[in-house]
Amino acid sequence: MAHEINKERPSGLFPERRAFTSGAAPRDVTGWATTAVITALVIVFAFWATLRRLYGVSLTLGVSDYVLMPAAVILSIAVLAILIPAARSVSRARAARQCVSSGDLVNARILTSAASDCAYYTFGFAALLVAVIGFAQFLVANDLAVSRTFLLIPLMWHSFPLVFKAFWLNVYIFVVAEILVLVWGLIVAIARLMPGETARPIRAMATLYTDIFRGMPAIITMYLVGFGLPLSGVPLLGNLSAETYAIIALTLTFGAYVAEVYKAGIESIHWSQVAAARSLGLSYLQTMRHIIVPQAVRRIIPPLLNDFIGLQKDTALVNVIGAIDAFNQAKIISSNNFNLSAVTVVAFIFIAITIPQARLVDRMLEKDQRRLRGG
Repeated sequence: MAHEINKERPSGLFPERRAFTSGAAPRDVTGWATTAVITALVIVFAFWATLRRLYGVSLTLGVSDYVLMPAAVILSIAVLAILIPAARSVSRARAARQCVSSGDLVNARILTSAASDCAYYTFGFAALLVAVIGFAQFLVANDLAVSRTFLLIPLMWHSFPLVFKAFWLNVYIFVVAEILVLVWGLIVAIARLMPGETARPIRAMATLYTDIFRGMPAIITMYLVGFGLPLSGVPLLGNLSAETYAIIALTLTFGAYVAEVYKAGIESIHWSQVAAARSLGLSYLQTMRHIIVPQAVRRIIPPLLNDFIGLQKDTALVNVIGAIDAFNQAKIISSNNFNLSAVTVVAFIFIAITIPQARLVDRMLEKDQRRLRGG
């Protein structure tokens, strides 16, 4: 049913009459809502069945029942949350049908939209739980072969102190290499942007460097530096520690990437600022130092952090040249026990320190976009 509102114009201006209608009734979404409820119930029972199976598996892997029982109860109750949006979808779909019957099409549209949103939220939540259930079933597949290979809890617990102690070598390499990469990348970027014909050889050298080390895999650079320099016997570079060779290799590799980030940031500053600085008598290097680089650095902090996340992960390549970092320590433990659970510990450590950094990058990018939109 559609309501009409007739508004008459003053005579002599617009004598015609215009009709405003509320339009057709919204489509019935009761079917979607019912499907959402059925999907939620199926997911809940599947989750409970998987949780029960995982409970028995965890006991065989050596996990204490005092830990498993509260966790199982909490998860069993938490999964029921998927029924809340499904139930809301059904109730709002029914309310929308009643509004259509009474002719209240405005509220009918509002309730129909709310019912659809709740149903879609249920389907999205169900997809997430399907992925969780699938991963859990994968862990218990083949008579617990996967769980025993990657997640043997006693071995993970006993290997954690050794792996974590060796992980400090990765932290040391990362911190030193990050400082060197920041300086070296800026030098290369400024060299690539030097103006004039006389600077063409410098620009060519900087471009050649970035092309070579961006095209070469980091593991090859690590291998060539870690084994090539000691074999060549180069003075001052032929008798260094494995950690130092790793820092040199990572600096060469990531310096090329960071140089491109610096270059993009410098080029994003309007050319008029360079012209104004040069007209005031500042040299090229003074212009870069006092005018351009401080502004460019603010713009490139998020991509720089992304590169440093990659640098942090690539410190594990130091195992190629024999340094006992977290990964090499985990490999030794895994070889002695014929099990990869210690390597899983390394993976968890890296994930635990990189995910907060990734979220920080996302937050900084979002803040920068809001600032640009506001401007």
